[in-house]
Amino acid sequence: MNNITLMRDGSIVQNGETVESVLLMFLGFKVDLEKGYTLRSWFQMLGKYSLLASLNAFLPTSIEQYLACPANGCCFDGFDHLEFNKTVEMIGFPGNPRLEIYNSFHGIKSHKTFALKSVRMENILDMSVRLGKLKHVVFGDKVDIFEFDTVFSLFEFIDGIAWELSFHGSPKQCEIGR
Repeated sequence: MNNITLMRDGSIVQNGETVESVLLMFLGFKVDLEKGYTLRSWFQMLGKYSLLASLNAFLPTSIEQYLACPANGCCFDGFDHLEFNKTVEMIGFPGNPRLEIYNSFHGIKSHKTFALKSVRMENILDMSVRLGKLKHVVFGDKVDIFEFDTVFSLFEFIDGIAWELSFHGSPKQCEIGR
């Protein structure tokens, strides 16, 4: 599989060269993150490669929120880092079994997962982002969840984070920890 590296400054690098054009051909490439990559880096990537901002209908609102945030110091004590992962879930057995595959983006604190929707964007922009594992859930059994190394494409990474951020917008008074 072809790889690209997403850099802290928002640049995309392939084979040691910064990507300047023909960006769409990289949407299916495996993503690696430079050490120190943050949610702010993700937004900077959307600014450098404006075509990517048209991949998801929710991005204009998230970009507006991002632009209204402070230029630095946007961290939240309630998380150690942010994590992007994938879940494969077999559900509906007996009956009509089906397989659902989805990505999620959430906060991690002491190996526990927390939703981001109750934390304002201004408090997570400078949190480090990590790529997690694939979680395999068999017929809703949350006790025996299997975890595997996996890959994430650039499209999955952009669309998955955009989807999660679309749930943002809680009033400041409703933020976790207040």
